[in-house]
Amino acid sequence: MTGTCVIALPRFMKNAERIGRHLGADVIPYGPDTFRSAFTMYRGIVAVMSAGIVVRSIAPLLRDKWQDPAVVVVSPDLAWAIPIAGGHHGANRIARSLGEIGIRPVITTATETMGRMSVEAIADEKGCGVLNPPSTRAVNAAILDGEVPVYPVAGPGIVVAGPKVSVLLRSGEYAVGLGCRRGLSKEVILPAIRNGLSAGGISPDDVYAYATTVRKIRERGLIQAVEALGGNLVFLDDAAIGAQPAPTPSRAGLLGLKGVAEPCALALSRMGVLVAGKKNYGGVTLAIAR
Repeated sequence: MTGTCVIALPRFMKNAERIGRHLGADVIPYGPDTFRSAFTMYRGIVAVMSAGIVVRSIAPLLRDKWQDPAVVVVSPDLAWAIPIAGGHHGANRIARSLGEIGIRPVITTATETMGRMSVEAIADEKGCGVLNPPSTRAVNAAILDGEVPVYPVAGPGIVVAGPKVSVLLRSGEYAVGLGCRRGLSKEVILPAIRNGLSAGGISPDDVYAYATTVRKIRERGLIQAVEALGGNLVFLDDAAIGAQPAPTPSRAGLLGLKGVAEPCALALSRMGVLVAGKKNYGGVTLAIAR
């Protein structure tokens, strides 16, 4: 999914084109399957038509606010921009951007209407993603009740956080699970990770987190290699790893684990989809999930 599109009834195409120019978005005429196609192709959808048409069109398509595109309805007279799905996930930002061309945004998310920033808005401002999305419900509720502290950790560092603490990591699309033989140096591990990412056609900039077992917490070579990539290395306990599938047989059974690279990648992934199964690169195992 990439970018934004503007969907409009034929009679409103001129207004849609104006919005499209402002947002740098594709402009698409409305048809029976337009929303269904747009849901798989775009991160943001602006619809120039009545809210009723949009609600009926997208209702069967909504699955998960962390994966669904943001949807904004613009009244045909270009008076109002109303986020109706994904307010914290891009729709509020799109609506406010449309205010720059005279379309008034109507923001209804509780944190914003109370003049406070949600977890998602803070992450967006800092160019990050939320590692543990379920936490945002409790944290946003706490933000409404009072100030919630934000603790920047420059790293290297270790953060132990409970279920009501939101962890923000840099933005990206992929989580990478890592395993390695004991005692390997950064000089061995770093090119192995680069080779694994390259084999998957993925840039280090597209990775929001690397993960391994907490049993590797003293592996300086692994820590230094991820640090050299500018990445975030997360250490997962046995319970977190054990809760995930491990499609490929692994010698991690000797440690009492079903696997390392694959379940670690899946544990941190947003969609729970393994896009590259475990491969070995000279003693370093790597798997990629999104």
